Amino acid sequence: MASFIEKFMLKFDFLTNTYMNLLQNKVALITGATRGIGKGIAVEFAKNGANIAFTYVSSEEKAKALEAELQAFGIKAKGYKSDAGDFKASEELVNAVVAEFGTIDVLVNNAGITRDTLLMRMSEQQWDEVINANLKSVFNLTKAVQKPMLKARKGSIINMSSVVGVKGNAGQSNYAASKAGIIGFTKSVALELGSRNIRCNAIAPGFIETEMTAALDEKVVQQWRESIPLKRGGSSEDVANLTLFLASDMSGYITGQCINVCGGMLT
Repeated sequence: MASFIEKFMLKFDFLTNTYMNLLQNKVALITGATRGIGKGIAVEFAKNGANIAFTYVSSEEKAKALEAELQAFGIKAKGYKSDAGDFKASEELVNAVVAEFGTIDVLVNNAGITRDTLLMRMSEQQWDEVINANLKSVFNLTKAVQKPMLKARKGSIINMSSVVGVKGNAGQSNYAASKAGIIGFTKSVALELGSRNIRCNAIAPGFIETEMTAALDEKVVQQWRESIPLKRGGSSEDVANLTLFLASDMSGYITGQCINVCGGMLT
């Protein structure tokens, strides 16, 4: 008869296998994954058994390094140089991923840029670049990925918004508009595709400390931390953990939502 410790270890192994392989054999497409939040999501997905296709726009060296890092978890990973803001390129990307991986179970629309300045100084180009990279890209990839998801009658689409899209921010009217647009788009897609078992949710990160914030003045960063109820900036892992949950079957009854990851900033 098995001892208490043996029973405990069997239960522990079962729980570990269940909750550390939440995306086993699923195929995820992640845009803008070579750094920051996107990279954190890719690594967390790989740890949980997902095969990963990801996009990048510039550094092939970083893309190859990420491929190797992800493949070390025993999964299939491939980077694609593709501009998510280009409609035709997005269609070609999805077709290439389906040809290589067989299907797409999860889409993470993460790619985005900033062109911060006050409205009175903002050029039309600065507006158009942000709307194209942040919002049109979500339309492009979501529209393209519908075909394999509708065929499979399942899928999870996760769009990266921002707390700035919820509350606005001086000097970021273009960015705020793009991220607010993502929330409205997400809710509409959830209503359209829910009957086909395709879920669509948005994530609104707050102050997340990445390579970009590391270049800022430490005193300014510390002031931001102090203004947050949890008294710290978020990490890419904080966002990745929620993305993992929304990508997995554990969130099977959640769609049309925008969930803040902000340490209580908007409470």
